[in-house]
Amino acid sequence: MRNELMIGRLALAIVTATACGAVWANGAKPCSPATLSGTYVFSATGYGMPAGVWAPKAIVEVIHFNGDGTLSGIAATVANRAGDGQVVASPPGGTGTYTAIDNCTGTLTFTNGPSFNLAIDPKGDEVWMIQTNPNNVLQGSVKRVSRD
Repeated sequence: MRNELMIGRLALAIVTATACGAVWANGAKPCSPATLSGTYVFSATGYGMPAGVWAPKAIVEVIHFNGDGTLSGIAATVANRAGDGQVVASPPGGTGTYTAIDNCTGTLTFTNGPSFNLAIDPKGDEVWMIQTNPNNVLQGSVKRVSRD
């Protein structure tokens, strides 16, 4: 039994080291909040259930990541958010927070808004996001357009 436990722990260590090693391949550093810095464009499509019926939705948003775990929304347009066919532009000035950990995964939460899980390119040029709020199936990508 003890040998099986040791073999299991060794196997887990090997898998973990391999997964982390893939992130750091080609000289890439582990991720941190500083990995995401600059202006990005987020585009996503999916479905939501605003009134008990699944409806398609789409979003294009400009987000500024501050490199410290905070972000601001510069502009956003959402199509069919409430399942009513409307296209709505949101005013700028939204805020939020995000995390980025060594293995280049993280979370993002807009203040009084949706939350997402993240998979982050180790260079910080692209992020893949999936919404984690109930009754939503929305996924998309974020691409850096400026390092400002």
